[in-house]
Amino acid sequence: MSDKGSVVIDLKFERRDVDRALAGALAGRQVQHASDKSADLSNASYAFLWKPDLDLFERAPNLKVLFSGGAGVDSILATPGLPDIPIVRFVDDSLTTRMSEWVVLQCLSHLRQVPAYLVQQRSRTWKELPQPEAKDVTVGVMGLGVLGQDAARKLKVMGFNVIGWSRTAKAVEGIETYDSSGLDAFLARTDILVGLLPLTNETRGIFNASLFAKLRRDGALGKPVFINAGRGGSQVEPDLIAALENGVLGGASLDVFEREPLSPDSRFWSMDNVIVTPHAASASDVRALLRNAEVQMERFERGEPLQHVVDRTTGY
Repeated sequence: MSDKGSVVIDLKFERRDVDRALAGALAGRQVQHASDKSADLSNASYAFLWKPDLDLFERAPNLKVLFSGGAGVDSILATPGLPDIPIVRFVDDSLTTRMSEWVVLQCLSHLRQVPAYLVQQRSRTWKELPQPEAKDVTVGVMGLGVLGQDAARKLKVMGFNVIGWSRTAKAVEGIETYDSSGLDAFLARTDILVGLLPLTNETRGIFNASLFAKLRRDGALGKPVFINAGRGGSQVEPDLIAALENGVLGGASLDVFEREPLSPDSRFWSMDNVIVTPHAASASDVRALLRNAEVQMERFERGEPLQHVVDRTTGY
């Protein structure tokens, strides 16, 4: 038995990818996989989780710290029998950079009319479409955590006018921000709405018909665009489909959905003004996850405070 705290892994990565990442990682620690149903997890001190098995906490009753395998923790918070121990969010440059790349790509795609040009390509239509410059378009980022702030800064570098919104006031250098009391004012200025919100009781279903109707309609894009890479539970999909069909929204880029995988029957697949990606905007790098968690475990064992601990009252 290792002298260091042992680890149980309950991640939804391919097992071979996890095993490859474990080579040279977590030295001196016993590592077990929750997928091995015969494994005795009673001595595990730490767990790496992403949509954990419902019986995990019964099998591993002596855990001291939980590590999220992704940016969000809603699936962990909803797991039956969740113990009252720290939950550490996965915060890493690779996760942040990947998300910002996706957000910038989607904003540029709608600015430069990529969905419309793809329709023309399929019909062999040669026709130049009008498009504004980035400086004439305001991108509103909802959710100003690590991911949202980085995306906002990089969108600004690309020339967009960028504003931000969060439940509580946050100061971001070079970005005008709003809090919960200023939501309507924020929406009224927004041409492209980017959702990077965690899933909480307050954010569930926040992207609905009422919110879409408050977006700017006299801007350079003509019709506003919705981009969501936060959580699928934050969007009301019948409202979103209706807004796309009736012209309240001019387009959307969606990486998250109420139910995943997205049903083959979903209307989103066939909508010419929608870009769909399979919850891949910011895929977690298991090597980075292990590297970050190892630092936190060593801090914990030295009696130092853990970093990036989830506040269960807010859900992030």
